Amino acid sequence: MNNLETHTKLIKSEAKRLGFLSCGISKAGFLEEEAPRLERWLTNNSHGEMTYMENHFDKRLDPTKLVEGSKSVISLLLNYFPEDTQTNNSFKLSKYAYGTDYHFVIKDKLKEFMHTIQTEIGEVNGRAFVDSAPVLDKAWAAKSGLGWIGKHSNLLTQKVGSFYFIAELIVDLDLNYDNPTTDHCGSCTACIDACPTQAITEPYVVDGSKCISYLTIELKNNIPSDFKGKMDDWMFGCDVCQDVCPWNRFSKAHSEPLFNPHPDLLSLTKSDWTELTEDVFKSVFKKSPVKRTKFSGLSRNIKFLKD
Repeated sequence: MNNLETHTKLIKSEAKRLGFLSCGISKAGFLEEEAPRLERWLTNNSHGEMTYMENHFDKRLDPTKLVEGSKSVISLLLNYFPEDTQTNNSFKLSKYAYGTDYHFVIKDKLKEFMHTIQTEIGEVNGRAFVDSAPVLDKAWAAKSGLGWIGKHSNLLTQKVGSFYFIAELIVDLDLNYDNPTTDHCGSCTACIDACPTQAITEPYVVDGSKCISYLTIELKNNIPSDFKGKMDDWMFGCDVCQDVCPWNRFSKAHSEPLFNPHPDLLSLTKSDWTELTEDVFKSVFKKSPVKRTKFSGLSRNIKFLKD
């Protein structure tokens, strides 16, 4: 076995050991197909108030400009599909936010991953990313053969659906590269038809400024009144386009204890949420991604749904 094979094999088995669902590797370079797509999306103001999306255009499309000397993008998927979900009579929370903030969980795994690579292979430089920098996670995961980008613009995999996080290690190491897979959405339009705010304006294009996840998390101003009665009871994030996707019938529960919800979370009803106090918020969402929207943001969302 040559070095390329040995190193690639080591990386894939380490990904498995750390609990990642799958691992794919691409050659670092310019994402040619993504450039016009990203430019069009920004020109149409589909990013709403997410002005950070306009920054670092070149770095977003080329990791060699982001990580000096980088040669490979190692893409990783981590399952977050929960065993149990919220009660029916509740304001809803996106499943990824049930447990501990994935940034902490995945960063620890990536730190360990990087340490193993440096211990086993030698002097390898690189950086770890968990949607914390201008990296087009989904595009790299698709390029690495981990799935295809569906009509709802999420990454989809035949065997496991789409309820997973995507992360990367960008390293200055040559490896064996994987090939992209094919698109298996076919003529299905379930996600487009089901989106409560018609945010999927055409197949593979999402107007972020209409997306419930954007409205309940990223938007700092008041939610526009046009969305009254269209939010489908989502108070943080939204899973509709994933819930209706036929490929997600293959989702299996994760095995990461840190993603398990706070004991009270699943049983809280709409009336409990409307009476939410800051103390209960701090207790239930102690290390949760919901802290991003703060107590004031979640209260704003609940009030908008209730009024």
